[in-house]
Amino acid sequence: MNLFNVYSLYDFEPVKGEGAYVSDANGKQVLDFYGGHAVMSIGHAHPHYVRMVQEQVSKIGFYSNSVKNPLQQELADKLGKLSGLDDYELFLVSSGAEATENALKLASFHTDRNRILAIKGAFHGRTSAAVNVTDNEKIKAPINKNFPVTFLPLNDLDAVRTELEKGDVAALIIEGIQGVHGIYVPEPAFLEALPDLCHDNGAVLILDEVQSGYGRTGKFFAFQYSSVKPDIIAMAKGMGNGFPIGGVLIHPSFEAKAGMLGTTYGGSHLACAAGIAVLDVIEREDLLVNATEMGHYLTERMTATGFFTEVRGYGLMIGLQMDRPIAPLRKKLLFDHDVFTGSSKDPNTIRLLPPLNVTRAQCDDLIAAFVAALAPVGV
Repeated sequence: MNLFNVYSLYDFEPVKGEGAYVSDANGKQVLDFYGGHAVMSIGHAHPHYVRMVQEQVSKIGFYSNSVKNPLQQELADKLGKLSGLDDYELFLVSSGAEATENALKLASFHTDRNRILAIKGAFHGRTSAAVNVTDNEKIKAPINKNFPVTFLPLNDLDAVRTELEKGDVAALIIEGIQGVHGIYVPEPAFLEALPDLCHDNGAVLILDEVQSGYGRTGKFFAFQYSSVKPDIIAMAKGMGNGFPIGGVLIHPSFEAKAGMLGTTYGGSHLACAAGIAVLDVIEREDLLVNATEMGHYLTERMTATGFFTEVRGYGLMIGLQMDRPIAPLRKKLLFDHDVFTGSSKDPNTIRLLPPLNVTRAQCDDLIAAFVAALAPVGV
């Protein structure tokens, strides 16, 4: 049987990871500044994470949500403490798309409406509702287009106001930082105006923090660079450090009813153990501070190279924009200089998404790789 191959694959097969590095079977070691789509929040094979997962799977790895699972509450307590959102409620799922799907469903239940406002360039996932609010027609099948969505420019408050005042909007969904689009940051003043605008017009504000959350930007959630408190927050990726887990944080003004949401694998014993381990490491190693400091360092040093037309983002969610397509550079960095970086929908922008515990020495190695790859051609 062959695989149904829908991916463009690099000729590189990681078989081992440690910290900010992955290695192939021949011992080639690569500095991982992509983290598998921003998933590896605490690095590969962190000892505490490995121990927690091993211990849990030796006890019980899974049972359904029809029984009590105290690990879910432990995860919720730790998450509330570290995020500063301990007054919210948590619904656990298995992925970012599933988190977004349930967030949109909750908003529709809450408002009894079905029209959604989304932002141009948005990426929210590939499940039915999530892909409908993603600004990419190429990945939408006809079956996905099952409710009205209006896409608005990022940071255009007048456009948002005009649509909300029509009185038929269930929710406005926005990323804390647009990741797939190329690291585009909402202006704090724009974000801060959204809660009142939404609530005055009977709509729900959803923040998609699937990529930008969990300390990635130096704040626990990217929206916390503003004073906003969203109604619903979707999260995943760095939440499990490679183990599939996602979550929806829900303001307590929403009423939970038996059976309104459901999931088979969400919040399993093993998923919760992985999630708790990630939060343990973020707290014990002060990784929000490290993400802030290393992010400032990388942004300043990358700007100073003069190679890029713009360097943007917060913390360790950085976009490097060039005046040309970056695909050849990414290949050169990987195969000639042993550094893995990320692409984006913008063909001229590289994404940097390393583990939150990346070191200054590893940042220096990354910078040296860029210099070696670009300086010889007089960029």
